[in-house]
Amino acid sequence: MKISGFSFVRDGVSLYYPVAESIRSILPICDEFVVAVGQGSAGDRTREVIEEINDPKVKIIDTVWNEKDFQHGAINARQTDIAMQACAGDWLFYLQADEVVHEKYLPVIHARLEELLHDLEVEGLLFSYKHFWGDYLHYIESHSWYSREIRIVRNVPQIHSWHSAQSFRYYDRYEHPWQKDGTRKLRAAVVDAEVFHYGWVRPPQLMQKKNKALFLLHRGAKSAEEAFRQAPAEFSYGDLSKLPVYRDTHPAVMAGMISRMNWADRLAVQPKRWFHSSSFKHETLKDKAITWVEKHLHGGEQLFRRKNYVLVNR
Repeated sequence: MKISGFSFVRDGVSLYYPVAESIRSILPICDEFVVAVGQGSAGDRTREVIEEINDPKVKIIDTVWNEKDFQHGAINARQTDIAMQACAGDWLFYLQADEVVHEKYLPVIHARLEELLHDLEVEGLLFSYKHFWGDYLHYIESHSWYSREIRIVRNVPQIHSWHSAQSFRYYDRYEHPWQKDGTRKLRAAVVDAEVFHYGWVRPPQLMQKKNKALFLLHRGAKSAEEAFRQAPAEFSYGDLSKLPVYRDTHPAVMAGMISRMNWADRLAVQPKRWFHSSSFKHETLKDKAITWVEKHLHGGEQLFRRKNYVLVNR
């Protein structure tokens, strides 16, 4: 059995992505790791940081992003596919540049892939998610955030990245893989492992910069400039005091980034009044009520959410 890791990134260092940490987190169980590195802004060291991993299993594909694809996140799916199509493994392990896997899960993941290798009904593996928010201590537990997603797929030509690289779909008309028609959801089995998502853990000014970059990829340059013209220089994470506190260990590869955190004094961790307005869905009373029902009365399964997979019980 051969396992290929893959990802894509552009301006990863300047936007504070844990890109090297992400790659290193699953490299021990991968036979190769293919990463599509987009030509970034002046001074960005993303390519150099990946090279400094200094492992022959890491393979870099240099790309140039086409601004015509800066709509609805299509560029993310295209870049994901570029890396995926260069992989040679039986299983393809995808991590986005802000996703990291704890080393304790690697034996579990490898054993699960061995177990399902010849079960061709299973096309992908579902991971649970822990979404950190603001710092490395608080995380989101909310109906409005996805709780599971496919991060391992079989090496099948018809499987492509879906929409803004959120998930994967099987394309019957795979000659035009980013069209919406002719697709179906993958049949996925659960793996008892978790992805640590650090996409919302950055210095406030870089969080705002990253939000603008994402807006650009989904709406185009003109819309991004208009939307952020009056925006504050720093992103506000809101009130962290009501969020769950993480008491366990982080992946070992994250030790360096965690030790360098220097924006704790700009986070609000003091309780506000019981009722206050918020721009975050996870702070609304409606979302909190649904989340409570899901956690305590529905076995943790999310209600009313559209899933990007068909669950296969294995």
